[in-house]
Amino acid sequence: MRSWPSETLPRLPDLDYELTAFDTATGTIKALNPGSEARMYVCGITPYDATHIGHASTYLLFDTIHRFWRATGRSVRYVQNVTDVDDPLLERAARDGVDWQQLAAFEIQRFRDDMVALRVLPPTELLGAVETIDRAAARVGQLRDADATYMVDDDVYFHVESAARFGSVSHLDEDAMRRLSEQRGGDPHRPGKRNVLDPLLWQAPREGEPAWDSEVGPGRPGWHIECATIALDTLGPAIDLQGGGRDLIFPHHEMSAAQAEVLEGWPFARAYVHAPMVSFQGEKMSKSLGNLVFVSVLREQGVDPMAIRLALLSQSYREDWPWSEQLLADAQDRLATWRAALSQPTGPSAVNAVEQLAAAIADDINTPAALAVVDGWATEQRLRGGDDPGGPGLMSRAIDALLGVV
Repeated sequence: MRSWPSETLPRLPDLDYELTAFDTATGTIKALNPGSEARMYVCGITPYDATHIGHASTYLLFDTIHRFWRATGRSVRYVQNVTDVDDPLLERAARDGVDWQQLAAFEIQRFRDDMVALRVLPPTELLGAVETIDRAAARVGQLRDADATYMVDDDVYFHVESAARFGSVSHLDEDAMRRLSEQRGGDPHRPGKRNVLDPLLWQAPREGEPAWDSEVGPGRPGWHIECATIALDTLGPAIDLQGGGRDLIFPHHEMSAAQAEVLEGWPFARAYVHAPMVSFQGEKMSKSLGNLVFVSVLREQGVDPMAIRLALLSQSYREDWPWSEQLLADAQDRLATWRAALSQPTGPSAVNAVEQLAAAIADDINTPAALAVVDGWATEQRLRGGDDPGGPGLMSRAIDALLGVV
């Protein structure tokens, strides 16, 4: 699957900082500490609707990590999936009377366009479920050979008790797991399952739904093995970072880690970083509730994508937060202030400000503090000016490289 065009980041002075972030699996802030090449896997979209602000918030979080690693001298191998065949996509296509493949193609392109507009650096590889069917089937076969699967009717299930460290990502009790499984695509009440939490690994053909021939029989893969397969096959075991929205912690990331443990050993990922949930009008922003604010609609209304980006970066990734028109208006004012300050031929020295900007991001991805550093430099430019001809240029390059704002 085609990703979207990449960009060359501006060169900055050497920045000697290690990125820290809150790791869901350990419940601690930890140094991510990848090697010279960082390996990151972020769960992508199911393309049955447009990119909303909650999606954009997630991908900007990992874009900030991506940019920081690159700005501090690392190469980054970043893989993202697209679940381009799944029940929600098929249901939406049937509801609207359109071909599911055409719906997926349309929404994937809209997603690409939104990411380009927001200046999100592209993944090294963007891989769809459909194009990796054979790989997923091979992994199902490997799990079957490891005696980690069983049949319910013609469907293949993964037995969670075959993974010794099952539960080590979410640390939830069984009641919470069962409740979230039911809410998020699981089938805990299906008769014939050994454990109510066991997830569907390979789904046999259903009438009117797509299926593929494979070494484990006709059908299509479940959601969790899709991501486990793509991550393991492209990045290998013990990747540096698994990312996604907080709603993926269970069951998706827990199940992917369990399946990967049986396939390639523990850990699947050395750190798990999760983006917050975004609310709107008092409710979590979600497709089921219909309270979505779409990036594409804001762009069509003439909103500068850099203002959208600043609005999202102004919020901490550690807590859920509400979207509002005031938040966007504040971001638009901030963007205008920054651009006015950067447009001057001289200004205050930016050397210390760039160090402080990098330090803020390194300290648990504190983007609100990073924006405040730029605010301070811009305020000094407005009130006192400066005689450093390199100040505005250096600050502009740092904002571009580290925050993705131009």
